[in-house]
Amino acid sequence: MEVSNRYITIKTHVDGAPKESHFELKTAALLLSAEPGSNDVIVKNLYVSIDPYQINRMKTQSSSQKAISFAVGITPGEVIDAYGVGKVVASGNPRFEKDDLVVGVITWGEYSVVKEGTILNKLDSMGFPETYHLGVLGFSGLSAYGGFFELCKPKKGEKVFVSAASGSVGNLVGQFAKLFGCYVVGCAGSKQKVELLKEKLGFDDAFNYKEETDLKSALKRYFPDGIDIYFDNVGAEMQEAAVANMNAFGRVAVCGVMSEYTDAGKRAAPDMLDVVYKRITIRGFLAADFMNVFADFISTTSDHLRSGNMQAVEYITPGLENIPSAFIGLFRGDNIGKTIVKIAEE
Repeated sequence: MEVSNRYITIKTHVDGAPKESHFELKTAALLLSAEPGSNDVIVKNLYVSIDPYQINRMKTQSSSQKAISFAVGITPGEVIDAYGVGKVVASGNPRFEKDDLVVGVITWGEYSVVKEGTILNKLDSMGFPETYHLGVLGFSGLSAYGGFFELCKPKKGEKVFVSAASGSVGNLVGQFAKLFGCYVVGCAGSKQKVELLKEKLGFDDAFNYKEETDLKSALKRYFPDGIDIYFDNVGAEMQEAAVANMNAFGRVAVCGVMSEYTDAGKRAAPDMLDVVYKRITIRGFLAADFMNVFADFISTTSDHLRSGNMQAVEYITPGLENIPSAFIGLFRGDNIGKTIVKIAEE
């Protein structure tokens, strides 16, 4: 059987903030059967994860494109791969059968042809919504868990600051930190997000950074005794302000530098004298660094979800054609929690 497979691609490289005009909906004929002798898996895409790091793949050039395979540059006109959930419609791979639910690297399209060697696994939902496996039980959750526990090595009672705290990773870091016994303050970009952090997710305090004219003074107000751990999702001036307020032997886990992705003029410039004399550790990381603790992460997080101690915050948009607007919205602060596009019903 042959179908018309619709998919999203970029028309040109994206250097700066993404716009609708950068994207294009294309159609190509696709046979819903695996080529004889191949290990291809044909997947009907159900949900796709929308992640900020993809903007660096769309640029003409970015140092990140040479760092790891999943960050390689995207060629205009080509299919864009992304993490998602789908259903097998045909398989030449003995590991998969028709109608298997799978999670892994699929595409911004209605169907994906998944080649051997691409990350793809059968999905055991464990009684949770399928979308949880793209967010709280996926790489967003692993980034939060690994970045906080493995890199920051928290101690009970320590003071933790989280930027972009209502985002897909930040909200989970705050919840993990509170459950562990830390004092947690987050920042976000709207009153609604600040209320969510304090009232639903249990942060000790939160503030709208857009209302602050002096970030260093703001953090001094919220952390009169200093910051022990800063979980950085934005970079630039927020990182500078956090480092200025860090305690001796403070730890900064750099998960992302969202404010720098689309503005080449923005760069973090923390006071290196503070870094030296306070013996501050600043370390970047990728979720893939923590595959060794994946089983612990899943066990711990699923227990917290079942007990009601953790909340999954999702921002789900229906429709393949809405992938560009959902992606653009990440950089405007439209989303709360994990951004996902629902492409089809199971």
